[in-house]
Amino acid sequence: MAHRTASPAGEPLREVTEPEADLLHTAEQILLRDCMRDRGFVYEPVPRQPVPDARDFPYVVDDPEWARRHGYGSDLDRKREEISTEGVNERYFRSLPQERRAPAIAAANGSRPDGLSARAPDGLKISRSLDGCQSQAERGLYPDLAAWFQARVTVDSLPPLRGGQVIADGEFRGATRKWSVCMKAAGYAFQDPAAARAALPPPDRPFPREREVAMAVAEADCARSSGLAETAARLDRKYDTELREKYGHDVTAWLRFRLDALPRARAVVEADTER
Repeated sequence: MAHRTASPAGEPLREVTEPEADLLHTAEQILLRDCMRDRGFVYEPVPRQPVPDARDFPYVVDDPEWARRHGYGSDLDRKREEISTEGVNERYFRSLPQERRAPAIAAANGSRPDGLSARAPDGLKISRSLDGCQSQAERGLYPDLAAWFQARVTVDSLPPLRGGQVIADGEFRGATRKWSVCMKAAGYAFQDPAAARAALPPPDRPFPREREVAMAVAEADCARSSGLAETAARLDRKYDTELREKYGHDVTAWLRFRLDALPRARAVVEADTER
């Protein structure tokens, strides 16, 4: 979803594009790798989206074609789990001698957990180390790391806040009742999509594929025919706009930081390519 926000000076800002987001991620990974190497450890850059077909459906599965390919995504969940547990960096850290493992983790994450802090919209304080390679890599793209971290914490907190507002909205609940009637006619007695999700087994012991796909396709078809998909999307846009206005300072800072970092990210990637 694209958003435009006005900066304090009135200059229009925008979200970075997907290729630009990939560029920022790649540059950060390169800086992280180089920092770890300078501290005597190994780190292999990882892609921003290791499982490209993975998608999040925060309210209801509403894409029948995706549901026909992946059901509820248990195949993609297993792939993500495999990547996270068998990734080259995880294997490397596990392979280190005990006396080297703690220093390697400290090099990546820092030794003091309270050097950098930000306050989330719900009042929760989020803290992180300033002296780890993760922070050093981010500082290479976002020089005002403290302000960037505050903006990031705020922006990262908005989707769950927005989701709670959507689900509590009377329009959403009304559309959900229609969805439930449709699902019951298809042979699935669920009060809402959350109940359908709760009925799923763990990804490592999924339903037989045909059963998972059939249930997910029914959910997606009912989301379309009942109007739940349209209602959820409209309410999501509404509350997203409201939250972005309420937390406009941090949202504007986030957009600005990301756009300003693009030339630095390109320089990092180009320099790495030329090595």
